[in-house]
Amino acid sequence: MNTVFIAGHARLPSGMAAKSIYETLTITAEIDQKYGVIVAANCTLATEHGKSFIQHLLRGYSLQDGIEKPVDEIKSRYLGKAGNALASALKDLYKQYKSYKQIDE
Repeated sequence: MNTVFIAGHARLPSGMAAKSIYETLTITAEIDQKYGVIVAANCTLATEHGKSFIQHLLRGYSLQDGIEKPVDEIKSRYLGKAGNALASALKDLYKQYKSYKQIDE
């Protein structure tokens, strides 16, 4: 296995269905160690459709290219209440990835 599993977290806004289950939103990603490509992703949104949308949106991005493009994609294509939390969780995931790469090098 040539992947690493990383999670990013953010607070959920009030009034969301997922807020009754989770206090924070989490995005998890399985990332190729050599190229930084997101192989698979998931999140703690309440609906399977939302989780699937985020999975498809993030899969294939290389974190070696930074996080701006996938964050912009979330902001422009996910129009639910959790948009800002998703962007924040993705930025946190990227921060964890950068910490991992510093240890790895």
